[in-house]
Amino acid sequence: MTTTASNWFLFIANLPGRNQTLRMRVWRSLKASGAGTLRDGVYVLPVSDAAREVFERQKQEIQGGGGTAYILELAGEMVSPQGNALRALFDRTPEYEAIAATLHALREEFAKLEESEARRRLAAARREAAALSAVDFFPGESRAQLDSAMNDAESALTAQFSPEEPHAAKGKILRRDRKGYRGRVWATRRRMWIDRVCSAWLIRRFIDPKAKFVWLKLPKDCPKRAIGFDFDGAPFTHIDSKVTFEVLVASFGLENDTALSRLGALVHYLDVGGIPVPEAAGFAAIVSGARTLQPNDDALLKHVSPILDSLYHSYANSENEGPKK
Repeated sequence: MTTTASNWFLFIANLPGRNQTLRMRVWRSLKASGAGTLRDGVYVLPVSDAAREVFERQKQEIQGGGGTAYILELAGEMVSPQGNALRALFDRTPEYEAIAATLHALREEFAKLEESEARRRLAAARREAAALSAVDFFPGESRAQLDSAMNDAESALTAQFSPEEPHAAKGKILRRDRKGYRGRVWATRRRMWIDRVCSAWLIRRFIDPKAKFVWLKLPKDCPKRAIGFDFDGAPFTHIDSKVTFEVLVASFGLENDTALSRLGALVHYLDVGGIPVPEAAGFAAIVSGARTLQPNDDALLKHVSPILDSLYHSYANSENEGPKK
């Protein structure tokens, strides 16, 4: 959360010494908010609605526990001796470097790890990075370096466990008529991961309800009459910045379905990175576990489809609109 405010909130708290539980709870909450510590009981955040809400919430809790708390607004330009001193409290460089070191070590271990363990550990690092970014009020070069390290780790994992991942093609996404794609055979690489399993669900749910699927050992094994997706040379695959799921949505005129757009953002983030999606880690863990438990891709699609149905309905309902047929 970047801020350009020229003022600061000071939070001054005096907690009753006998209530160690309250003291620890307040300390953990303030630490999680990213507040800087000037001294024991004195905390600072750049002015924002979120910062005021954090301090107001802790003020009420402290007062309810018999202590006292004050919220003061301190005028002070960001670029000034005082502003520089306060900004230094929010330097996240050591934390970014620690996560980057974890990613570097993980990359060295990919060849020795099972895929599920490698994905679990990378997802944990991704969550840690997202949590840090959320309280990085003055992002700088270290954040950009971590973003690069995360992309490198994602690419290394893909190269290790999904070497046939498609390269993004250049060009315009052609609009297709769903009537010409009913009762067809569709083909993609076997041992589906996020983009492929979500694309297969999308095809059967919105494009071709009677679709049959062929799971390919190699893209060159694709039958001539089958419609390929998510591999180089397939009619439906990555184009420019869009992953296969997003290309299918655009190809068949489904862009106005906001729930599918949100699903597309989830698939995009898990497949190629980008803007974090809160539920991404949980969904990836579910698919990873399902891949381990299910004996083949037909069973995997059958297992994951109800989960995607539920997620789709959740997105649709959160937008105050009924599920689309």
